[in-house]
Amino acid sequence: MENIYIFMIAALAILAIADLVVGVSNDAVNFLNSAIGSKAVTFRTVMIVASVGIAFGALSSSGMMEVARKGIFDPSQFYFNEIMIIFMAVMITDIILLDIFNSLGMPTSTTVSIVFELLGAAVVMSIIKISNNSDSLLQLGEYINTDKATEIILGILLSVFIAFSVGAIIQLITRVLLTFDFQKKASWVAAVFGGIAVSAISYFIIIKGLKGADILPPAFSNWANENLLQFLGANFIVWTILSWVSHAVLKQNIYKLVIILGTFALAMAFAGNDLVNFIGVPMAAYNSFGAWSGSGILPEAFSMEQLAEKVPTQPILLLVAGLIMVLTLWFSKKARRVVKTSVDLSRQDEVKERFKPNWVSQNLVRLVIIANTGVNKILPAPIRNRINKSFTPVLMTSTKAIDAPAFDMVRAAVNLVVASVLISIATGLKLPLSTTYVTFMVAMGTSLADRAWGAESAVYRVAGVLNVIGGWFLTAFSAFTAAGIFAYLMYLGGNLAVIGLFILAIAMLVRNYIATKKSNKKAQIEEDLRKAESQTISGIIEESADNIAITILRTNKIYTGTLKGLAKNKVGSLKKSRGTVEKLNDEIDELRNNIFYFIKNLEETSVRGSNFYIEILGYLEDITQSLEYIAKASYKHVNNNHKPLRFTQIKDLQEIDNKLSEFLQETATAFNDRNYMRIEALLGKKDELYGQVTDKIQKQVERTRSEESSPKNTTLYFGLLLETKDLIEEIMNLLELYNTEHKRSK
Repeated sequence: MENIYIFMIAALAILAIADLVVGVSNDAVNFLNSAIGSKAVTFRTVMIVASVGIAFGALSSSGMMEVARKGIFDPSQFYFNEIMIIFMAVMITDIILLDIFNSLGMPTSTTVSIVFELLGAAVVMSIIKISNNSDSLLQLGEYINTDKATEIILGILLSVFIAFSVGAIIQLITRVLLTFDFQKKASWVAAVFGGIAVSAISYFIIIKGLKGADILPPAFSNWANENLLQFLGANFIVWTILSWVSHAVLKQNIYKLVIILGTFALAMAFAGNDLVNFIGVPMAAYNSFGAWSGSGILPEAFSMEQLAEKVPTQPILLLVAGLIMVLTLWFSKKARRVVKTSVDLSRQDEVKERFKPNWVSQNLVRLVIIANTGVNKILPAPIRNRINKSFTPVLMTSTKAIDAPAFDMVRAAVNLVVASVLISIATGLKLPLSTTYVTFMVAMGTSLADRAWGAESAVYRVAGVLNVIGGWFLTAFSAFTAAGIFAYLMYLGGNLAVIGLFILAIAMLVRNYIATKKSNKKAQIEEDLRKAESQTISGIIEESADNIAITILRTNKIYTGTLKGLAKNKVGSLKKSRGTVEKLNDEIDELRNNIFYFIKNLEETSVRGSNFYIEILGYLEDITQSLEYIAKASYKHVNNNHKPLRFTQIKDLQEIDNKLSEFLQETATAFNDRNYMRIEALLGKKDELYGQVTDKIQKQVERTRSEESSPKNTTLYFGLLLETKDLIEEIMNLLELYNTEHKRSK
């Protein structure tokens, strides 16, 4: 009997390692987004600082481990076998849920998931015990620590409002005082900012965060807590002086230093608060096994009241966990995708919006606009002008958008200081506050206060925030339900169910890993279209060549894929082709949406360049419209179960595809190699391609008059041929335009 529990401990250890990897991939957004978004320091420096912070934070997280053992349920009400079922159900659910969210590139709350998984599994196990004892469900409160669970859940929910509000208020005050042109402010202004920021970090992180790790002398910690005002005052004076010396004498950017220290502090706060989410349950299971093993009592008779007692810290395990977190931080591609979501939602300038507006975001933005108009009418004109002047953006020195930071160093510093302070307060109170909630909502609050959500982007950004928050609530519901179901299945199925669910979790991890690796390779091969950034006609010709090559290659893939799907009568293949066209269409729409900023940045002598760029986009749009018709008409035909195309029709289409595919490959190669001399030779193939399509149309006319019996079949076939003719025409027009402009630019 002991063997199954040894297996469960080993399985929980494996799940703990996997959970650390998956969890850090999700939560890296918490402490990386501000430093990465502001580009204050190099990516490598950010990673090194965050890694050191995680290592320190892991050692200070021992006090939080009690939440997993006794924070949600009363362990004295359960026997060893029941506790192990709860813990296994929790970890399996956690792995599956977090990996799904990471694969979607969406940040979710590891605290929310672990709390509701513990709650779901414990509630189901309690109901089973109550039903077996023929007791009333009203006794559920004896099994679940409702007061503590309510406190934790309310703390998580309130953190959304508090983090957003505090972040917005602090950023508003800071921006009014420092403005966007903060680099030109007097040295004493930067020194005071540095003094306040570092003082806040040094108290809430060094004192509150590290007091559980016994790194600082207890006498010093006690003195600082008992003499708070003196400690903060002394810190402010010392750090302000050091900030002034650093900024004025040593010519070091104090905002950059605050960001480095803030990244360290937030990484440490994250590890100190969130490590329990990943290894708290396995460590509690290990403690339970240690208490039961060798007792001689049957697992279904061994009461687990020992879990309610204080358990000694295990620094070696904490350090190993911290090391795994650091390695994950460096090598996880999922982590960087999740970070990108958060950075894009708080970006100061325009960006390709990932989320579509909905009626909630539209109405929220409308209400804010009305409220803002009302406030502006109340404020006196001098105050209003002073505030508006502070929010006048400073033009980025970089000419390339890819090099520009998402937001400036002032906002990054405020994000880090406010988030680390709020998380550290919760850690000091031993509340497993959601670091994802706090850091994400602080970032959203500061971006709102910074007027990053303008009229052009507000509905998209708000929709994105609502999507992420909705994902958190979905996490809570899914975690509670799934953990409860898994616990019930393990109770019914016994050892076989435990082993089966563990294998399921591992299989899902492996499957998602393989799928992610494939999608990353595909993304590298099939790049997105890029915005033009050059300010001269020759530069636009050079940059546009990449977009044309990519579009032509994808056109070839879509056209060939659609005809293959038609030939095999496969709905799935045609649906995929339709989706690929829609993605290409969205990218071209994004390029068109960027025309305003492109023209604004052009040199005065490059008006011809703007006309050339607009015409290129027009032809690219025409190409996608033809592809869209071909893909959608084919999908609709097969999806409606109409008669498949006849063998002769398929054969004719394949002949066209072979000729067109060869032409498109040559075209893409010419643009990739910048071999513009090939364009005239490619234009010479127009009559040949046209003639082939015209011949097929004539053959179908003859077939229709003599043997064709399907109106739907005939309509689709003629539609494909005519749209193919249009597609060839549009590509030739694009080549003619490019050929003409290339010759003129010489």
